Amino acid sequence: MNSTPTPGPAPLADRSKLQRFAWLSIAAALATIVLKTGAWWMTGSVGLLSDAAESTVNLVAAIGALFALRIAARPADETHHYGHTKAEFFSAAAEGTMIFVAAAFIIWSAIQRIIEPQPLENVGIGLGISVLASVVNGLVAMVLLRAGRQHRSVTLVADGKHLLTDVWTSAGVVAGVGLVALTGIDRLDPIVALLVGLNIIWTGWRLMQESAHGLMDAALPEEENIRVSQILARFATDEVAFHGLRTRASGHRAFADVHVLVPGTWTVARGHDLVEDIEAALAHEVPDLTLSTHVEPSEDPRSYDDFEAEFPVPPPGINPDRPAP
Repeated sequence: MNSTPTPGPAPLADRSKLQRFAWLSIAAALATIVLKTGAWWMTGSVGLLSDAAESTVNLVAAIGALFALRIAARPADETHHYGHTKAEFFSAAAEGTMIFVAAAFIIWSAIQRIIEPQPLENVGIGLGISVLASVVNGLVAMVLLRAGRQHRSVTLVADGKHLLTDVWTSAGVVAGVGLVALTGIDRLDPIVALLVGLNIIWTGWRLMQESAHGLMDAALPEEENIRVSQILARFATDEVAFHGLRTRASGHRAFADVHVLVPGTWTVARGHDLVEDIEAALAHEVPDLTLSTHVEPSEDPRSYDDFEAEFPVPPPGINPDRPAP
């Protein structure tokens, strides 16, 4: 067995720097809470109240994201041999739960106001403040999404998606308040707030699904599995083949193991040199991947029947420029 890991993702010090994005999210949440609460206080709009409530949830979620990033940045230890990266999935699940809480509050407030509609005041100023808060959230969301995808951080991606949901919420609220100002129909404000609450529930459900998927050791996305199998295929020859390729995601880390089939007459040194070259190639082209390899004799039937699921590796000839073993 050769389980020499390929170099992992960014060094610990660099992963720790991701926490600054969580602090940015916290600052944005505090700013928008102040702005949206002021807009609600001036207008009396239940839609703007629901918008302010979601920003409060954003603050709680951002604080949770900060703690998750701190835990995920810890190195492997005696009780966590593969590190702590799955902490990010717990953060995303908590964020989904917070979204449900915000949606429940929004829907309850909207129903109350539908039953007992009230006129709005100072609509123009309130809408202006809400739009300013949305611009803040939109800019921060784009920063978080870009950083999350660049560093494979599910926490930052979830937080970015949450802020984008807030932007859409604000857009719906602004539309509702604007319709009230144009038509004089006070019930349009809570009706729009109710629709926004239902949309937020859908977003929270999707976040919960993604978190559960990651916690259950889901395989890497198909395009990444294809990339890994293509790199392995470069080393396939009439003597060398692969099977049993399995992958899993763990936060920003990716893990894979594969069985390498070679003639039983090969020396240990020759097989070792081959898998070292394979691991070096994957380390260069898929830097976030940790690979474990297992060399097996191709003549032994036991080398082929020990997997319930695997991702196929193309046979020899798929890449004419493959290196010789």
